[in-house]
Amino acid sequence: MPSCHLTKSRYIAGLQCLRRLWRLVHEPRDYEDAPPGSPLAMGEEIGRAAHQLFPGGGLVAEAPWQHTEAAKTTRALMLDPAVSAIFEAAFEHAEVRIRVDVLERLDGGAWGLREVKASTRVKDYHLDDLAIQAFVLAGVGVPVASIELLHVNNRYVRGGDGICWPAYFTRADVMQEVEGRRAAIPDRLPAMRAALALAAAPSVEPGAHCSSPYDCEFYGDCTAAKPEDWVARLPRLMPKQAASLAALGIEAISAIPPEFPLSWQQSVIRGVLATGQPYVAPDLTRLLGGYGPPAAYLDFEAMMPPIPLYEGTSPYQTLPFQWSLHEIDAADRLTHREFLAPHDRDPRCSFAETLVAALAGSDHPILVYSSYEQTQLRALAAQIPALAGPIGSIIARLRDLLPVVRGTVYFPAFAFSNSIKSVAPALAPGFGYDDLSDIADGTAAAAAFLQLACGQADDPARLRAGLLAYCERDTLAMVEVHRALMRLACQEGALPHPAAVALS
Repeated sequence: MPSCHLTKSRYIAGLQCLRRLWRLVHEPRDYEDAPPGSPLAMGEEIGRAAHQLFPGGGLVAEAPWQHTEAAKTTRALMLDPAVSAIFEAAFEHAEVRIRVDVLERLDGGAWGLREVKASTRVKDYHLDDLAIQAFVLAGVGVPVASIELLHVNNRYVRGGDGICWPAYFTRADVMQEVEGRRAAIPDRLPAMRAALALAAAPSVEPGAHCSSPYDCEFYGDCTAAKPEDWVARLPRLMPKQAASLAALGIEAISAIPPEFPLSWQQSVIRGVLATGQPYVAPDLTRLLGGYGPPAAYLDFEAMMPPIPLYEGTSPYQTLPFQWSLHEIDAADRLTHREFLAPHDRDPRCSFAETLVAALAGSDHPILVYSSYEQTQLRALAAQIPALAGPIGSIIARLRDLLPVVRGTVYFPAFAFSNSIKSVAPALAPGFGYDDLSDIADGTAAAAAFLQLACGQADDPARLRAGLLAYCERDTLAMVEVHRALMRLACQEGALPHPAAVALS
């Protein structure tokens, strides 16, 4: 029988969804350490770094499940006036167990409650996190004179002597906001306890709460019985639309009546799913003008280290480290070039220099699949003034395929997404990413290079090979998408999808 006590994380889960709370307690997932380079791992590192703001502090080192022992260690540290702060202090009140990130000793026997977050601002649910801690501390008689949220200062710039931790963190006084929320806790706890006492998970209809403030780990299970074309998957579905469809008893997009008010994109998707036929806009040929071939196909990978690694950089600053470039010439010959920066130094200069050299001597369009590359090139031009001219020339040649796809085609296999990873396999059957076992998305790529840059990689050669394979696949996907769009545009007698008749 699992322990049904509440914790900080369980309380936040209960505010989000009582079904999620029940399943976290009664159907817990296996514990896994945060992978190196992941946001969770970096958050843990930031939490440890905050300890440096409190010299003379003592750590309660017991594991989360060793609550009794941790509480005993906490009491001993509180009795020692030489201990300026307690890290991971453990308390329990009203069947709620907490570990306080930092409990700071203040004058006159009072204490300061400090929560450390890896975000760059105070968020709404951070206040609830602190409120449940303040509730427990008040319940056990710990006098709290101030409450602060320590978050990352994204205006901080790393100097030549390493990280200055007091400048890296912002200490936000949130006592007034937290006290207002603490007062509501006694009214909130009974519903959570009642839910946990149930023999089965409470029934809660999936909705917007499933991703706020956290993506629910049980979302796939809770929606498994929904139709494959469940209306909630319709892009930009407004609450009023969702309520109207629910009142009509409609759960499938394909069952939405043609007269139901939808946006242009929503109408296209409804028509495709209702007929099973792909949508092709009548102006596809015109919109492809200026895209070549000849053409180049460009993709970047970048990391955003929460703790800046290099002098002159800030927390969460985007640092591109890799590019892939496919090119098709006038004879339809396909070539590929690539670059992956050394991981022992700031990658920006070598990234920019090699990209400028690779694209010099040509004025062919450079196809990308988002505005991301343009944004990062503009940033690089500002950061490396000597290359501002050549980088500006590259920017002038960029052509974004994503708006063309979004506005001209929709296939059932897009699965409600215009991501290159959905579009390319749909337009070019047989193409895919399933064979990329090590790195298969941008988040994994960023985490991999961060591991390399921090010296945390067990097998650097394998990670670098995985990075090269993934980035090359993304530009090859653009080649396949462009070729498929050209084939669709050139099909003689091709007619627009029936859904387009009323929309074009």
